[in-house]
Amino acid sequence: MITFDPDALRSRVAELEREMGEPSFWDDQTRAARISSEQSRLTRRLERYDRLSSEAKDLREFAALASEDGDIEEVDQNVQALRRELERLQEDALFTGEYDAGDAVVSIHAGTGGTDAQDWAEILLRMYLRWTADRGFRTAVVEASPGEEAGLKSATFTVHGENAYGILKAERGVHRLVRLSPFDQAHRRHTSFAQVIVSPLVSEDVDLDVDEGDLRIDTYRASGAGGQHVNKTDSAVRITHVPTGIVVQCQNERSQLSNRQTAMRILKSRLAEHEEEKREAELAKERGVVMDTGFGSQIRSYVLHPYQLVKDHRTNVEEGNAQAVLDGRLDELIHAYLLAKAAGTVA
Repeated sequence: MITFDPDALRSRVAELEREMGEPSFWDDQTRAARISSEQSRLTRRLERYDRLSSEAKDLREFAALASEDGDIEEVDQNVQALRRELERLQEDALFTGEYDAGDAVVSIHAGTGGTDAQDWAEILLRMYLRWTADRGFRTAVVEASPGEEAGLKSATFTVHGENAYGILKAERGVHRLVRLSPFDQAHRRHTSFAQVIVSPLVSEDVDLDVDEGDLRIDTYRASGAGGQHVNKTDSAVRITHVPTGIVVQCQNERSQLSNRQTAMRILKSRLAEHEEEKREAELAKERGVVMDTGFGSQIRSYVLHPYQLVKDHRTNVEEGNAQAVLDGRLDELIHAYLLAKAAGTVA
């Protein structure tokens, strides 16, 4: 069981503050920025722990008074809210990777299922944007390529907030939807797939060499709903990294140059994730755990017919209110996976 260790955290903060007090601290700007960022992050974590400890003490006193009056409904609501906060604090102890504490790039690609799959990709985008808003993360949609009839062929968005990448890694893989198709005149049940790719959003000055000769860069007209705001220039940019087959694109900026800069940053993020996945695969192999994030193996199923159920196939956690999950209630599913991964029982 992973636990939150405030004493170890206080010791680490004190160590970082001693380093920050050294006269030569700012001689190495990159190292200084990294240490300052960690000190700030851990200090906020401790402050949250102290606040929750105080709230728990107050809640115990309030509960004692409420039990005398026979009114415990408000106490139960406060306990549930405190439990959710404590689970998030516990999550902090799970993030030990190089990029876990930072921002993320999330890409969604429609898979098998035609128009239904493209609609499913758009539903997933909506689900994640709602979830990130509830978590207090900031998001920005980088590109969204519409499907021929409905939905999206692909979408990419950035997520800014503490531990965004560490948390969202839980969503990497194939997501499966089972429902009565709104695009089938006979209204038959269809199964659709979409793949979610999560990468760390690396800083713009990250030291990651990319050989220009390995890139194929295409420009195209940004997609939109049409009308007076339709883009009439080839400002959108698509970059293919030939050795890995990684493709990124950006169309949210007005100029081709800005889109190219953003696309290059996302490409570096995807390449960093590529290296992370290789390391994780080696670790999983050592533990005897098989990793498979291809389209042949889904991590989670969302069944809307003939019954409602969301099941995570890695942890076997189930949620009967599928609509609530699609509306962004993902915390329980994500938390269970993060705990299982920390325990080494899942890849």
